[in-house]
Amino acid sequence: MHSTLRGTCLAKVIGMATPPALSPEQRAAALEKAAKVRAERAEVKNRLKIGSMSLSEALASSDEAVSKLKVVSLLESLPGVGKVKARKIMDDIGIADNRRVQGLGPQQRAALLETLGK
Repeated sequence: MHSTLRGTCLAKVIGMATPPALSPEQRAAALEKAAKVRAERAEVKNRLKIGSMSLSEALASSDEAVSKLKVVSLLESLPGVGKVKARKIMDDIGIADNRRVQGLGPQQRAALLETLGK
């Protein structure tokens, strides 16, 4: 790093906003909430993997754990769909790699169901 940047917050230099300072209690609450959400998403992916939840149920769900899940993770959780196949399906339909389930349009949802037949 350049000597002119010493003592200066790098985030300010490159124009990034710094997150607000949290009290230890706020930080612990945020970490707990994040862990809970990760566990909920893992449960959804597990249910898809074992077949107790179908793709159509997942796409129709209003559950926040499902809606915040990335589409690629959702597809990779389905039996018989791996990383390569999931990305090919998304590319064929025109779904961006970083798209989350809540951001899918009705035509994209229909195309996923038609492609995967579930």
